[in-house]
Amino acid sequence: MNDLVLKGGRVVDPSQGLDKMTDIAFSGGKVSAIGDNLSAKDTRDVAGKIVSPGLIDLHTHVYWGGTSLGVEAELLARTGGVTTSIDAGSAGPGNFHGFRKHVIEPSPVRILPFLNVSFPGIFAFSKTVMVGESADMRLLDPREAVRVALENKDLVLGIKVRVGKSASGDSGIMPLDIALDVAEETGLPLMAHLDAPPPARHEVVSRLRPGDILTHCFRPFPNAPVRADGRVREEILAARKRGVIFDIGHGGGSFGFGTTTKMLAAGFLPDVISSDVHVISIEGPAFDLLTTMSKFLCLGVDLPTVIKLATSNAAAAIKRPDLGTLKVGSIGEATVIDIASGKFDYADSIGERMIGDKRLLSAGVVLAGRWWHPV
Repeated sequence: MNDLVLKGGRVVDPSQGLDKMTDIAFSGGKVSAIGDNLSAKDTRDVAGKIVSPGLIDLHTHVYWGGTSLGVEAELLARTGGVTTSIDAGSAGPGNFHGFRKHVIEPSPVRILPFLNVSFPGIFAFSKTVMVGESADMRLLDPREAVRVALENKDLVLGIKVRVGKSASGDSGIMPLDIALDVAEETGLPLMAHLDAPPPARHEVVSRLRPGDILTHCFRPFPNAPVRADGRVREEILAARKRGVIFDIGHGGGSFGFGTTTKMLAAGFLPDVISSDVHVISIEGPAFDLLTTMSKFLCLGVDLPTVIKLATSNAAAAIKRPDLGTLKVGSIGEATVIDIASGKFDYADSIGERMIGDKRLLSAGVVLAGRWWHPV
C-alpha cells in the first residue's frame, strides 16, 4: 500500500517530458508510481491543480536569526511551495558553522548553501543599514574560505561573491577575482551577484567559467544584459555559449520588466527562475518564487517551461539530478499549484508595473513522501 496518492491533478514534470492528468503515488519517502486509479493510506484530491516536482529556489537568504537579511526556509515552503532553498551566500567562513548547526541541520525543509567569500557573509543588510560585505578587502581571506568550504564539502554547493557599487564599493572587481581563485582551489562553481557599476558587466561576465552562475541576470539598466534596441550583448551570448548559467534572482533591485521583455523577444530565456527572497524583498516586489514564476507566465512563457526553470534546470545548476523530478524512485517531494485567473498587479524592482491575468499559488507540499502542508 502506498503512503500517499495525489489524485486527478495535472502532473507536469519537465525532467521526463510529462504533462498529463493522472495520479502520482509516494511510498517509503520516494515516488512509487505514476498512473491512473492508484490507491494509498492517504489520498488527496488535487483535481484542477498542477502537481510539479518540489520547487527549488536557487537564490534565497535563509540564515534566519544569524544574519539581518534572513527569512525562514520553512515559511518559504509553507507559503510558496519551495522544498529546496538554496542559500546564496548569507554566511561566510566566520559564521558558517552557526548556519549549519542552528539552521540547516534542524530545518524540516532542505537548505543547501553557497559560501560567501567574505569572512562575515552578508552582515549588514536592512532597510536602515546597508554595508556591502565585499567593500572592505580586509574581510576577504581566500585561505579561510577554502578551509571552510573543504571542511563542509558535504554541504557547500559553491562560492558566492557580490560585486557592484552597493556590494563591493571601491573594491571593484577584486572580490570576484579572489572568489574565482577560491572556487578553482576547491573545485566548486561560483555564483556572482552584479549590481550597478563599477565593475562593468563585461568585466564580470567575461571572467565566469562553464558552470558558474550569473545571478540577477535580467537586471535593469545599468549593467543590463541587453541594449536599448533589444540586441543581447555580445559578452552575454559568449558566456551562454561557454556554459555560464543565467539565474533571475529577482530580489528587491535586480529584475526589470523592460530587460526581461527584450531578452525574451530575442529568444534568450534564463536558465533558472529564482526569487532572491530576503527580509526586504519578501514584502515585495519579489515576494516568493511562485510570484516570480507568475511574472514569466504572464509574459508569455508556457507553464511547463516555467516549471522546468524552477525544478529540473535548477537541479542541474547545482548538480543534483536527484532533485527537481518526479521520476519513479526519486525523492518524494512535490509542489501542488493553483493557477488563479483575474487581474493581478505585478511590479519589478524599479517600480514598473504589469497587469497579468494569471497567478500561481501554493496549494500543498509533499515532503519525504508524505503530505506536509497544509495539514
